[in-house]
Amino acid sequence: MYAFFKKSLSILIKSIYAGIMIGIAGTVYLALENKMLGSFLFSLGLLTICICGYNLYTGKIGYVLSNKLSYLWELLLTLIGNFLGTFLVGNLISLTRFKVYKESAKILVQTKLNDNLLSIFILAFFCGILMYLAVNNYKKGSDVIAKYMNIFLGVMTFILCGFEHSVANMFYFSAANVWSFQVVLYILVMVLGNSCGSIIFALKDLLKGEEK
Repeated sequence: MYAFFKKSLSILIKSIYAGIMIGIAGTVYLALENKMLGSFLFSLGLLTICICGYNLYTGKIGYVLSNKLSYLWELLLTLIGNFLGTFLVGNLISLTRFKVYKESAKILVQTKLNDNLLSIFILAFFCGILMYLAVNNYKKGSDVIAKYMNIFLGVMTFILCGFEHSVANMFYFSAANVWSFQVVLYILVMVLGNSCGSIIFALKDLLKGEEK
């Protein structure tokens, strides 16, 4: 029981750290008018998560089919920790001189909330594909330059395309302070879309492994 609690706490803490990094990445994106530069610097969040071994839901969900049933518990803790980390950063930022970013966050999230759920799901689906490919290619890539390029290009592509990243949006909704039943529903749809995109592309690698 102690071992289970210790492992669960470790997963949760690493997930909170990942949420904090995504929150910091989201802050720099809100701070810059140049979205190309903003998306490039946002990549630091995922890069740090991968290097430090933190737990990001969109980086882990793709491996659900190749793990034991207990992995579902790890995913749940990861999602909770990611939310806590992004929520913390979003609310702490509002207590600083950076609170002006709240208006930028409101504009950003209002566009999302004015969209329909099918659109949100599809955009989240494509984001899930990119996140799985970025993280998986980082993990398995042998070329150092290619490993890092996959992180930066994957993140920049999903941001500039306007695809929906559930954890990043947890930060934006927190920074804008607009949490509601509608927001929770949209986040859940984003989580589902991210999950489906990641799992479908991970399935190809799983089947390839079984053929060997």
